[in-house]
Amino acid sequence: MTQQPMALAFVSADTENAQEAAKRLSALYGQERPEDADVIVALGGDGFMLHTLRETMGAGKRIYGMNRGSIGFLMNEYREEGLRERVAAAIPETVRPLQMEAIDADGNKVRALAVNEVSLLRQSYQAAKVRIAIDDKVRLEELICDGVMVATPAGSTAYNLSAHGPILPLDAPLLALTPVSPFRPRRWRGALLSNQATVRFDILEPEKRPVNAVADHTEIKSVVSVVVRESHDETVTVLFDESHSWNERILSEQFRY
Repeated sequence: MTQQPMALAFVSADTENAQEAAKRLSALYGQERPEDADVIVALGGDGFMLHTLRETMGAGKRIYGMNRGSIGFLMNEYREEGLRERVAAAIPETVRPLQMEAIDADGNKVRALAVNEVSLLRQSYQAAKVRIAIDDKVRLEELICDGVMVATPAGSTAYNLSAHGPILPLDAPLLALTPVSPFRPRRWRGALLSNQATVRFDILEPEKRPVNAVADHTEIKSVVSVVVRESHDETVTVLFDESHSWNERILSEQFRY
Protein backbone atom coordinates (compact mmCIF):
# COMPACT_ATOMS: atom_id res chain seq x y z
CA MET A 1 0.00 0.00 0.00
CA THR A 2 1.42 3.36 -1.02
CA GLN A 3 1.91 5.76 1.87
CA GLN A 4 0.29 9.15 1.42
CA PRO A 5 2.74 12.09 1.44
CA MET A 6 2.77 14.30 4.49
CA ALA A 7 0.04 16.93 4.19
CA LEU A 8 1.38 20.44 4.77
CA ALA A 9 -0.42 23.73 5.33
CA PHE A 10 1.55 26.93 4.73
CA VAL A 11 0.63 30.04 6.69
CA SER A 12 2.51 33.29 6.37
CA ALA A 13 2.98 36.71 7.87
CA ASP A 14 1.80 39.76 5.93
CA THR A 15 5.28 40.63 4.66
CA GLU A 16 6.19 40.27 1.00
CA ASN A 17 9.01 37.81 1.78
CA ALA A 18 6.76 35.52 3.76
CA GLN A 19 3.89 35.59 1.27
CA GLU A 20 6.15 34.92 -1.71
CA ALA A 21 7.68 31.97 0.16
CA ALA A 22 4.22 30.58 0.87
CA LYS A 23 3.32 30.73 -2.83
CA ARG A 24 6.49 28.93 -3.90
CA LEU A 25 6.21 26.23 -1.25
CA SER A 26 2.51 25.67 -1.93
CA ALA A 27 3.34 25.11 -5.60
CA LEU A 28 6.07 22.63 -4.67
CA TYR A 29 4.34 20.67 -1.91
CA GLY A 30 0.62 21.39 -2.21
CA GLN A 31 -1.55 23.29 0.22
CA GLU A 32 -3.92 21.72 2.73
CA ARG A 33 -6.29 23.54 5.01
CA PRO A 34 -4.61 23.97 8.42
CA GLU A 35 -7.28 21.88 10.14
CA ASP A 36 -6.62 18.98 7.72
CA ALA A 37 -2.81 19.17 7.61
CA ASP A 38 -0.35 16.85 9.35
CA VAL A 39 1.98 19.80 9.94
CA ILE A 40 1.48 23.56 9.73
CA VAL A 41 4.48 25.41 8.30
CA ALA A 42 4.67 28.98 9.60
CA LEU A 43 6.59 31.48 7.47
CA GLY A 44 7.64 34.76 9.06
CA GLY A 45 9.44 35.88 12.19
CA ASP A 46 9.11 35.12 15.87
CA GLY A 47 6.07 37.36 16.24
CA PHE A 48 4.17 35.44 13.58
CA MET A 49 5.29 32.15 15.10
CA LEU A 50 3.82 33.20 18.46
CA HIS A 51 0.59 34.15 16.68
CA THR A 52 0.45 30.74 14.99
CA LEU A 53 1.10 28.92 18.26
CA ARG A 54 -1.71 30.79 19.99
CA GLU A 55 -4.09 30.16 17.08
CA THR A 56 -3.42 26.40 17.15
CA MET A 57 -3.12 25.95 20.91
CA GLY A 58 -4.84 22.76 22.03
CA ALA A 59 -5.65 21.67 18.45
CA GLY A 60 -3.09 18.85 18.44
CA LYS A 61 -1.22 20.32 15.47
CA ARG A 62 2.54 20.29 14.98
CA ILE A 63 4.09 23.60 13.93
CA TYR A 64 7.28 23.88 11.88
CA GLY A 65 8.53 27.44 11.44
CA MET A 66 10.86 28.78 8.75
CA ASN A 67 12.40 32.20 9.11
CA ARG A 68 11.17 34.92 6.78
CA GLY A 69 11.57 37.64 9.40
CA SER A 70 14.52 39.12 11.27
CA ILE A 71 15.86 37.26 14.32
CA GLY A 72 13.82 34.08 14.02
CA PHE A 73 14.91 32.43 17.27
CA LEU A 74 11.80 30.22 17.18
CA MET A 75 12.24 29.41 13.49
CA ASN A 76 14.21 26.97 11.40
CA GLU A 77 16.40 28.08 8.52
CA TYR A 78 14.48 28.79 5.34
CA ARG A 79 15.19 26.25 2.61
CA GLU A 80 12.80 25.04 -0.06
CA GLU A 81 14.35 21.69 -0.94
CA GLY A 82 13.59 18.46 0.91
CA LEU A 83 11.00 20.03 3.18
CA ARG A 84 8.98 16.90 3.88
CA GLU A 85 12.15 15.02 4.83
CA ARG A 86 13.25 17.85 7.13
CA VAL A 87 9.88 17.99 8.84
CA ALA A 88 9.78 14.19 9.27
CA ALA A 89 13.22 14.25 10.94
CA ALA A 90 12.53 17.30 13.11
CA ILE A 91 12.64 17.12 16.91
CA PRO A 92 9.29 17.82 18.60
CA GLU A 93 9.19 20.11 21.63
CA THR A 94 6.04 20.48 23.72
CA VAL A 95 5.33 24.01 24.88
CA ARG A 96 2.97 24.85 27.74
CA PRO A 97 1.83 28.48 27.79
CA LEU A 98 1.19 30.73 30.74
CA GLN A 99 -2.38 31.49 31.67
CA MET A 100 -3.05 35.07 32.73
CA GLU A 101 -6.12 36.30 34.55
CA ALA A 102 -6.21 40.08 34.91
CA ILE A 103 -8.76 42.37 36.55
CA ASP A 104 -8.85 45.95 35.31
CA ALA A 105 -9.88 49.15 37.06
CA ASP A 106 -13.51 48.72 35.93
CA GLY A 107 -13.71 45.21 37.41
CA ASN A 108 -13.51 43.42 34.06
CA LYS A 109 -11.82 40.02 34.17
CA VAL A 110 -9.69 39.13 31.14
CA ARG A 111 -7.99 35.80 30.45
CA ALA A 112 -5.22 35.27 27.92
CA LEU A 113 -2.46 32.79 27.09
CA ALA A 114 1.22 33.60 26.62
CA VAL A 115 3.89 31.37 25.09
CA ASN A 116 6.74 33.75 26.00
CA GLU A 117 5.84 35.84 29.02
CA VAL A 118 3.24 37.78 30.96
CA SER A 119 4.57 41.24 31.74
CA LEU A 120 3.33 44.20 33.76
CA LEU A 121 4.51 47.61 32.55
CA ARG A 122 4.05 51.11 33.93
CA GLN A 123 1.55 53.15 31.93
CA SER A 124 2.73 56.63 32.90
CA TYR A 125 5.86 58.57 33.77
CA GLN A 126 5.68 57.31 37.37
CA ALA A 127 7.18 53.99 38.38
CA ALA A 128 4.82 51.14 39.17
CA LYS A 129 4.36 49.83 42.70
CA VAL A 130 3.57 46.11 42.80
CA ARG A 131 3.04 43.57 45.58
CA ILE A 132 4.08 40.01 44.66
CA ALA A 133 2.66 36.81 46.19
CA ILE A 134 3.70 33.25 45.33
CA ASP A 135 1.15 30.52 46.10
CA ASP A 136 -0.83 32.95 48.26
CA LYS A 137 2.15 34.00 50.36
CA VAL A 138 3.40 37.57 49.95
CA ARG A 139 7.09 37.49 49.06
CA LEU A 140 7.63 41.14 48.19
CA GLU A 141 5.47 43.76 49.85
CA GLU A 142 6.44 46.53 47.43
CA LEU A 143 8.42 46.44 44.21
CA ILE A 144 8.98 49.87 42.67
CA CYS A 145 9.92 49.37 39.04
CA ASP A 146 9.21 50.00 35.38
CA GLY A 147 7.70 46.53 35.19
CA VAL A 148 7.93 42.86 36.10
CA MET A 149 7.32 39.64 34.20
CA VAL A 150 6.88 35.89 34.44
CA ALA A 151 8.62 34.07 31.57
CA THR A 152 8.47 30.47 30.37
CA PRO A 153 11.63 28.58 29.37
CA ALA A 154 10.58 29.21 25.75
CA GLY A 155 10.32 32.93 26.46
CA SER A 156 13.40 33.19 28.64
CA THR A 157 15.54 34.29 25.67
CA ALA A 158 13.08 37.02 24.63
CA TYR A 159 12.04 40.05 26.73
CA ASN A 160 13.20 38.25 29.87
CA LEU A 161 16.77 38.10 28.56
CA SER A 162 16.81 41.79 27.62
CA ALA A 163 15.74 42.56 31.21
CA HIS A 164 18.76 40.54 32.46
CA GLY A 165 16.67 37.55 33.46
CA PRO A 166 18.04 33.98 33.43
CA ILE A 167 18.01 31.74 30.37
CA LEU A 168 16.14 28.51 31.13
CA PRO A 169 16.59 25.16 29.34
CA LEU A 170 13.41 24.23 27.52
CA ASP A 171 12.80 21.12 29.66
CA ALA A 172 13.44 22.91 32.97
CA PRO A 173 10.34 22.78 35.25
CA LEU A 174 10.85 26.46 36.06
CA LEU A 175 9.52 29.94 35.45
CA ALA A 176 11.55 33.15 35.59
CA LEU A 177 10.22 36.04 37.66
CA THR A 178 12.16 39.08 36.45
CA PRO A 179 11.85 42.80 37.26
CA VAL A 180 12.26 45.54 34.67
CA SER A 181 14.46 48.40 35.92
CA PRO A 182 13.82 47.83 39.65
CA PHE A 183 14.27 50.92 41.83
CA ARG A 184 13.33 49.44 45.21
CA PRO A 185 14.50 46.99 46.39
CA ARG A 186 17.40 48.07 44.22
CA ARG A 187 19.37 44.84 44.41
CA TRP A 188 16.49 42.46 43.78
CA ARG A 189 17.07 40.70 40.48
CA GLY A 190 14.12 38.32 40.41
CA ALA A 191 13.57 34.67 41.28
CA LEU A 192 13.35 31.21 39.79
CA LEU A 193 10.00 29.56 40.49
CA SER A 194 8.58 26.08 40.10
CA ASN A 195 6.39 25.76 37.02
CA GLN A 196 3.64 24.67 39.43
CA ALA A 197 3.70 28.05 41.21
CA THR A 198 0.91 30.61 41.03
CA VAL A 199 2.08 34.23 40.92
CA ARG A 200 -0.19 37.08 41.96
CA PHE A 201 0.59 40.74 41.30
CA ASP A 202 -1.41 43.43 43.09
CA ILE A 203 -0.97 46.98 41.85
CA LEU A 204 -0.44 49.52 44.61
CA GLU A 205 -1.73 53.05 44.01
CA PRO A 206 -3.31 52.02 40.67
CA GLU A 207 -4.95 55.40 40.02
CA LYS A 208 -1.74 57.34 40.57
CA ARG A 209 0.56 54.72 39.04
CA PRO A 210 -1.43 52.86 36.34
CA VAL A 211 -0.07 49.59 34.99
CA ASN A 212 -0.80 47.56 31.86
CA ALA A 213 -0.59 43.77 31.64
CA VAL A 214 0.61 42.03 28.47
CA ALA A 215 0.33 38.33 27.64
CA ASP A 216 2.61 38.09 24.59
CA HIS A 217 0.65 40.48 22.32
CA THR A 218 -2.60 40.74 24.30
CA GLU A 219 -2.60 43.97 26.32
CA ILE A 220 -4.99 44.94 29.11
CA LYS A 221 -4.99 48.55 30.25
CA SER A 222 -5.06 49.74 33.87
CA VAL A 223 -5.01 46.46 35.75
CA VAL A 224 -5.41 46.20 39.51
CA SER A 225 -4.43 42.55 39.90
CA VAL A 226 -2.93 39.82 37.72
CA VAL A 227 -2.64 36.09 38.42
CA VAL A 228 -0.24 33.98 36.35
CA ARG A 229 0.22 30.21 36.27
CA GLU A 230 1.29 27.60 33.76
CA SER A 231 -1.64 26.16 31.84
CA HIS A 232 -2.40 22.53 32.62
CA ASP A 233 -4.77 22.08 29.67
CA GLU A 234 -3.23 23.80 26.66
CA THR A 235 -0.15 22.60 24.80
CA VAL A 236 1.37 23.01 21.36
CA THR A 237 4.11 21.02 19.62
CA VAL A 238 6.90 22.88 17.83
CA LEU A 239 9.27 21.10 15.41
CA PHE A 240 12.96 21.96 15.14
CA ASP A 241 15.62 20.71 12.74
CA GLU A 242 17.75 18.02 14.34
CA SER A 243 20.94 19.92 13.52
CA HIS A 244 19.82 22.99 15.45
CA SER A 245 17.38 22.02 18.19
CA TRP A 246 15.79 24.53 20.54
CA ASN A 247 17.83 23.29 23.49
CA GLU A 248 21.00 23.79 21.43
CA ARG A 249 19.94 27.34 20.61
CA ILE A 250 19.27 28.12 24.26
CA LEU A 251 22.62 26.66 25.30
CA SER A 252 24.46 28.59 22.57
CA GLU A 253 22.72 31.83 23.62
CA GLN A 254 24.30 31.54 27.08
CA PHE A 255 27.80 31.67 25.59
CA ARG A 256 27.26 34.73 23.40
CA TYR A 257 29.28 37.82 24.35
